[in-house]
Amino acid sequence: MTTSPDSFTCPHCGESHAGLPRDIGYQLPDEIWAMPTAEREERAKFDSDLCRCEGRYFIRGLLQIPFRHEPDYFGWGAWVEVERLVFQRYLEVYDKDAADEPAHAGVLANQLPSYGRVIGTPIEIQFGTSRQRPTIRCLAMANSKLAIEQRQGIDAARHHEILEIYEAEKAARRNTD
Repeated sequence: MTTSPDSFTCPHCGESHAGLPRDIGYQLPDEIWAMPTAEREERAKFDSDLCRCEGRYFIRGLLQIPFRHEPDYFGWGAWVEVERLVFQRYLEVYDKDAADEPAHAGVLANQLPSYGRVIGTPIEIQFGTSRQRPTIRCLAMANSKLAIEQRQGIDAARHHEILEIYEAEKAARRNTD
């Protein structure tokens, strides 16, 4: 994703689009993604929403950071590690409206650039309808930068900063691979 103040080049289609990206998504939990491909395919079972690996369970959700300058949000398509019973419950309600269910405990399974070390951060995951991914919320009393920005929102400059840091970290990883 190459960005300028008024457009970005999509990493999926290669075309330029107006505006800045409004989300960043992760294909797998960081620990699973870091495995060599053959090992990952042997040890883990996953699709775009669910992942299991040797007694560990993950659900992909959406962590929203509201914008202060407009009625929208920046979204992190991140993975949450949950207990087996939570994972099983999600499977039971996957194609139903489960938005009225209580939130479940989990921990972030992706490192989100520009927030310091957040992998392993305790969170809540709220199931949604059959047409939406679960919502990821920082705990109400958390005082990390991520939690504060989720509660208070970000301005346009911070949005741009997040994208720049993400791109710089992605480029650094490419150079070390």
